[in-house]
Amino acid sequence: MRRSPNPILGLSLALLTGGCQGTRPPRPSLISHIVLISLRDPADAPAALSDCNTLLADIHSIETFACGGPMEGGRDMVVGDYDVGLVIGFASSEDYKAYLLDPIHLQLLEKWKPRVAHMRIFDIVDPTP
Repeated sequence: MRRSPNPILGLSLALLTGGCQGTRPPRPSLISHIVLISLRDPADAPAALSDCNTLLADIHSIETFACGGPMEGGRDMVVGDYDVGLVIGFASSEDYKAYLLDPIHLQLLEKWKPRVAHMRIFDIVDPTP
């Protein structure tokens, strides 16, 4: 004899699975400023990371911030030819412009630019709410 499905169980499963549909991870910021830095002396990376973490934390126009080195993941497609990576998020273009002119940012550039061999900068705008 075939058993009829439990309506409460069916409703519970529908609510549980339906509640998860459409859930997305949060967007980091409207503007993501990505900087990949290759230093003249890679042994300077810990000091550069320390300065970035210490100094950039005091810039009020920054909404989100991450700083680190390349991850060793063993994937050929992933570029890891840099020593310091920054991902800095801004809520608006005005905040981004304020960051570029902020004395702390300029101080960091003045200190580290002579030690930089190569720098790649990418700016991504994600208007998705």
